[in-house]
Amino acid sequence: MASTDTAKAPGGASHDLAGLEAGLDALETVESQRTPVRQVLLQKVLPPLSAVALVVVVWQILVWAEVTDEGSLPAPGAVWDSVSDLWLQGTLLEVVWTSVSRGLLGFLLALAIGTPLGLLVARVKFVRAAIGPILSGLQSLPSVAWVPPAVIWLGLNNQMMYAVILLGAVPSIANGLVSGVDQVPPLFLRAGRTLGATGLKGTWYIVMPAALPGYVAGLKQGWAFSWRSLMAAEIIASSPDLGLGLGQLLENGRSNSDMPGVFMAILLILIVGIAIDLLLFSPLERAVLRGRGLLVKS
Repeated sequence: MASTDTAKAPGGASHDLAGLEAGLDALETVESQRTPVRQVLLQKVLPPLSAVALVVVVWQILVWAEVTDEGSLPAPGAVWDSVSDLWLQGTLLEVVWTSVSRGLLGFLLALAIGTPLGLLVARVKFVRAAIGPILSGLQSLPSVAWVPPAVIWLGLNNQMMYAVILLGAVPSIANGLVSGVDQVPPLFLRAGRTLGATGLKGTWYIVMPAALPGYVAGLKQGWAFSWRSLMAAEIIASSPDLGLGLGQLLENGRSNSDMPGVFMAILLILIVGIAIDLLLFSPLERAVLRGRGLLVKS
């Protein structure tokens, strides 16, 4: 009886091993089927639209209830009229593009500076000890604090705008990359060195891919700092030579006591920030997570 059981054991072990491998393969398989358009609309489009509609309804109810005077809280219709007037004047897209182009170019410059700086801080102990605390301090410093010295140093021009953006965004991008590199398992680095991936090769093929989740989080935060820094610079340092951006539009509404114009500028700033995040950073983040098997469904 014992001999019979012993004879069956190897076959059973082989069957169990095959089942285990099949189970692991199933776990590693990422579902590639595209989500139906109707499901995307229900899950991703309808909820934010419903939230916006709810905010507008509550806003209108507060106006009808006369919670405060119309000079302090304009009706949604008055804000829409301000948007329509700016559109009919042919300046709405120009105003939005002036700020968006500045913000994106400043962010790209911050990306080009913050990425190598972050790698240097993450990989060189002396540099981390010297610069790491400074980067953390700069990240916590309000961006608006850089506007007065930037105006004095560079004057009222686009270079001043980009300087403020860089000072606000570079620390966030660098710190995000440092955080991502710190989370790379040491085993990856040892395996890379064993395969000959050292120096720049190790950074490009091992460190950067492994640090992508933290790096992408730093990029998102860097864009947020870029956009906020730009708005602060446009509000404080407004000049006809700089053109009309969203920050100047907001400041003009305040100067003219035009509350519908103020609310219009605030909503446009908010919409642009959300649109950039949804169009650029959310797909990038999903691609990184999907490549690591952390996002099964798109």
